[in-house]
Amino acid sequence: MDEFFSKTFYGNTVEQWFYSLLFVLGGILFSKAIYWVIKEVVKKLTAKTKTNIDDALIGAIEKPVVYGIVLTGMWMGFNRLTFPEGFENFMHRALMFVLIFNITWLIVRAIDALIGEILIPLAEKSENTFDDQIVPILRTGVKVLLWIIGLIVALDNAGFDIMALIAGLGIGGLALALAAQDTVKNIFGGVMIFIDKPFQLGDWVVIGGDNGIVEEVGIRSTRIRTLEGRLVTVPNSKFAESSVTNNSAEPTRKVVVNLGLVYDTSPEKMDAAMNILKDIIKNNNEIVSEDCLVSFNSWGEFSLGILFIYYIRKEADILKAQSKINLEVLKRFNENGLEFAYPTQTIYKK
Repeated sequence: MDEFFSKTFYGNTVEQWFYSLLFVLGGILFSKAIYWVIKEVVKKLTAKTKTNIDDALIGAIEKPVVYGIVLTGMWMGFNRLTFPEGFENFMHRALMFVLIFNITWLIVRAIDALIGEILIPLAEKSENTFDDQIVPILRTGVKVLLWIIGLIVALDNAGFDIMALIAGLGIGGLALALAAQDTVKNIFGGVMIFIDKPFQLGDWVVIGGDNGIVEEVGIRSTRIRTLEGRLVTVPNSKFAESSVTNNSAEPTRKVVVNLGLVYDTSPEKMDAAMNILKDIIKNNNEIVSEDCLVSFNSWGEFSLGILFIYYIRKEADILKAQSKINLEVLKRFNENGLEFAYPTQTIYKK
């Protein structure tokens, strides 16, 4: 038996191959045991807790942990064997690359689970709609960044010249940036929208010739539903280059009305007309009565002009409020014998 274990195959004795195989099989069996413990014990314990964070975290790291145990068994088994220097270096670097890749996978899944269970619910509870857009972008950005870092570390341990690789990527990135200047401008425009917050989802904005409701804000473009019902995609760079009018941010909507009464209107009736307008505003809860302005301000060609300015509250329906005011003015003026003027011409003949 000793003679059999002493025999050499590919530079290693049977005994060395046997123990190496034991480490590999041990890693596989141990990973199976850990998988069973996680599934039958740990998950049942976390299911009893009040929070879902531990459930999500265990579910996220389960596979990377199991695969990591198998890789560790392979690593330990390989280290018990002797190979030609070139092949040994290759296998060492390959296993190191895969191990670091697996560790990166574990970290990415764990952080992604935490973002999904902590940040996303917080964003959904907040009144601000922008965080609902930022969190998914942040989630993707963090994962991409972690994978880049993990890949760099893995390649460095695999024997690649990282500095030369980064320099090459820098030159390539510069060439790509020059070739895609508009895309880069749009991305920076998107970042500035998230930082400055000139509007929120659901706001009514005017940008250039586009006028509508903001439906979606992306990292490259923003989608606006026009008042005609059309969906317009606006490059984010346009928001950085042009002024944006946010109609939803106005505290009140200013309405300016010019009323004209016939020239036969007496001073008493003109005064009564202005008092009627003030009374209409005072008794309307949708209007800011303190800011109302009424003035006999002009002698027109065909009428005596009354300037009537009032402000509709932000939460009110603007069109309905205007209709209500106009109908009340028409009703009250007719009841009090106040006649609206229209273009007339009197010709005197000798």
